[in-house]
This record gives sequence, C-alpha cells and structure tokens, in this order.
Amino acid sequence: MRGQRHEKKVVEVLKGVNLEIHRGETVVILGSSGSGKSTLLRCLNNLETIEAGRIFVNDHLIGYREQNGQLVKEKASITAKKRTDLGMVFQHFNLFLNKTALGNVMAPLRDVKGLSADAARSIAIPHLELVGLGDKLDNYPSKLSGGQKQRVAIARALAMKPSVMLFDEPTSALDPELVGEVLSVIQTIAAQGTTMVIVTHEMQFAREIADRIVVMDEGRIVEEGAPEAIFTAPKHAKTRALLSRSGVLPPTNV
Repeated sequence: MRGQRHEKKVVEVLKGVNLEIHRGETVVILGSSGSGKSTLLRCLNNLETIEAGRIFVNDHLIGYREQNGQLVKEKASITAKKRTDLGMVFQHFNLFLNKTALGNVMAPLRDVKGLSADAARSIAIPHLELVGLGDKLDNYPSKLSGGQKQRVAIARALAMKPSVMLFDEPTSALDPELVGEVLSVIQTIAAQGTTMVIVTHEMQFAREIADRIVVMDEGRIVEEGAPEAIFTAPKHAKTRALLSRSGVLPPTNV
C-alpha cells in the first residue's frame, strides 16, 4: 500500500506589515484574538520563521543575512547574540521552577553573558528591587503569586539591558487583583525611557502608557496613531468595532 503524501499547508499570518519603532518610544499593539499581534512580536525576537521581508534592530538584520538579495538563515550563535538586544516577557512567566527569584534573574546573565556569580548577583538584586521583590530573593516560584512571578520575569529581561523590551499579553494569565501590580512596574520602566512594544488587551493601560497605538486585524496593520486619536476618533471600521467590543466606544453594528 502506497502512502499518501500530504503537502504542508502554508498559512499567511502577517501581510504587508511595515512598522518603525523609535528609540525611547512605547508602542502598544491592539487587536482581536488571531489578528497577528503575538506573531508579530515573536517575529521581532526571531521566535517565528519569516518567509519574506526584513526585521532590523539597531540596524542589524535579525535571524538572517542577505545573500544575493535572498534571506539566508544565520548561525544560531549569531542570532543568540543579537537577541540579547531584545528582552521578552511572555504570558506565562517561563520561570525555572528549581531556581529562586534571584536564581532566575541570574541565570541568563551567567549562561548567556558569561558573568561570574558575584557579577550576576550584583546586577540581579537591584533589578528585583526595581520591580518590588527585594524581599523575595530566595523564594521559589511555587511560593510566589502570579503577579510576583511576572515581575521576576520582567526583572530577568531587564537585567540583560536590552535595547527593546517586548511584552506579550503580560497580564492575561493573572487574576484580576494582580494585574495592577504588573502594569505599575511596566509604567515605571516606560518612565525611564525604555523602548517598548506591548501587546495587551488592557485598554485603559494602553491609553495611558502608549506613545503610539497600532491596531491589527487579520495580519495587517489597519490603523496607527496617538492614543487620544485612536480612542476618541478611530478612523477604521475594525478599530471602531474593537473598541466597541471592549466598552471604550458605544456599540457599533460593524
């Protein structure tokens, strides 16, 4: 019996996305589920394979090199080095369960940057203090709340001194009463002039923290602009529909 050959179906998730983010800017990406927000963020950090287009961070092509006008996958070691320019905070923390809060923040400093234990500790402790966890250094994740775990993840990313911080729905896995503590930490980071790209469904937070709002739908950027313009006078029907469903605008039939 001859086996049937099934061709892998290619799904185009992002379509014609063109986005430039300036140093020190906070860009918030909004959109309904499946609009491509998280995929775009993962592409920025080379966690997804791109088929076309180019992604540059600090003028460096991420994940690839160009050869005769074509994208060629670069060595993993080179990509890993470039990726240190990008700090990413995920929905579900991704902490090492067998390491303390301090150990989690120290880990990439030692493993990726090759710092000594003392040097890594001297960087990790102030960053945990920055996110309000100076008294939880020796706590394991099992002894931390969801909000505390996410703050450890933020401290871990910040300690690497990235050029850009990426946040993928950082509060979606948290109980409602814990959301505020994480958003407060992100606002503190923004006030320091850190370049940030944030995917979130927290509309009021987006309005307060963003320098620019980007709205996505079906893999495309349908609208972008200053928060007040987007939230008070959106131009695109998809933006109006999204804000209506979120209770920001009166209901719409679109």
